[in-house]
Amino acid sequence: MAEVLLTHSNHVYSDRKQVEKMQPYPPLQTMIAAAVLRDSGIDTACFDPALEPTAGAATQAFEAALDRHRPRLVVVCEDNFNFLSKMCLTRNREMAFQMAGAAQRRGTPVAAHGSDASDRVKEYTAAGFSSILLGEVESTLLELARGNALDTVRGLAYRKSGSVHYNPPRPVRTDLDELPLPAWDLIAIEQYRRAWLSAHGYFSLNMASSRGCPFRCNWCAKPIYGQNYHCRSAWAVAAEMLQLKTAYRPDRIWFADDIFALSPKWTRDFARAVETLEARIPFKMQSRCDLMTRETVAALRQAGCAEVWMGAESGSQRILDAMDKGMRVEQIHTARENLRRHGIRACLFLQFGYPGESWPEIEATIRMVRETEPDDIGVSVSYPLPGTKFYWSVATQIATASNWSDSADLAMLFRGAYPSEFYRALTEALHLEVRGGLGLSAAWEQVHALKESCASLEAVAS
Repeated sequence: MAEVLLTHSNHVYSDRKQVEKMQPYPPLQTMIAAAVLRDSGIDTACFDPALEPTAGAATQAFEAALDRHRPRLVVVCEDNFNFLSKMCLTRNREMAFQMAGAAQRRGTPVAAHGSDASDRVKEYTAAGFSSILLGEVESTLLELARGNALDTVRGLAYRKSGSVHYNPPRPVRTDLDELPLPAWDLIAIEQYRRAWLSAHGYFSLNMASSRGCPFRCNWCAKPIYGQNYHCRSAWAVAAEMLQLKTAYRPDRIWFADDIFALSPKWTRDFARAVETLEARIPFKMQSRCDLMTRETVAALRQAGCAEVWMGAESGSQRILDAMDKGMRVEQIHTARENLRRHGIRACLFLQFGYPGESWPEIEATIRMVRETEPDDIGVSVSYPLPGTKFYWSVATQIATASNWSDSADLAMLFRGAYPSEFYRALTEALHLEVRGGLGLSAAWEQVHALKESCASLEAVAS
């Protein structure tokens, strides 16, 4: 029995890329929300579908959890720290809708929180969700779980008299140290350990030191925190590392922040705190190339950083400027060298297909990858999400399929310089170039063949 049942819709085996990578992480935001409810005296359970063997098995297990706990409220609380939640994938949405239907059949109110629900309030309420939690989740969830009148809960959208009513927004919290640690005991950690050990021979867990990002890349959707950025104290983050190290013995940590180590001073304080508490665990993180200065990289290495993923996006300055990236191509090279100097793996996120990009800009990105020799890359095509400047610039070109089905889709959702098949071939060729493997020459031949095919079609059309 539990008063509130929290869940989420990320199912590893419904996503081709997740299955291939097999780097599953527990739903951090869901666990933090659960901890907030429990600290307030609300009996809370959590159903985690991530590692259920099939989508059907996940649905059945969720219904069993409903029957076992018989909650008075169900909340599909997505993990805002998981990039898959931010991508608003249709398979995740389908699972969320199935969960809503299962709760409805039992007469249990069901609420939703996450990027997709925030973007598609009317669709979610039409699917059976009685309310949508907008913005930062914890305080809104707590008031909802306490049974406060819906019209008094800031940050809530809900069905009322056949339409959707929006309450005033709730400001984000500024002191993240007030939040409890995630409710790790509600998740089957050993399932995650087995998945990691089987696939990689080591075990990794996730943490977050901050929320939000203050930069203004015009393709980046921010439906939860907006332009706000707040960070936990360096000592609190180091203390949580120690707690995880002691209780669950991970071999590595993934900091799931949108941007880690924004402040050089915070990074120095964090390194000192990790050393003082003997909390050191090798970790990987995300940041920006222009933040990877010599001083910051030295402090990160001191703290145990082993790998940094940076949003390089493009080797063309013209495209970076069009994205409002606020960064120079030379800073990609500098960041790579600073990380190499300290023995930290440097990995780049690349984005192709942005409006205005053609073959010369693509060549510039290929050249940048070859010159910087990153340790790994992640490749995507420009993905228009509601609320962004980029989305509105291509909105009239977007067809009915406005989201990918899973994270391996790589479909162009608007009219780019080349079709989806070209970008998929380019992705494969670049991955082979960076990671090694057989078939590199054939992969590049396929890229050039598709490029020439597109040029021929354009010539015929004209």
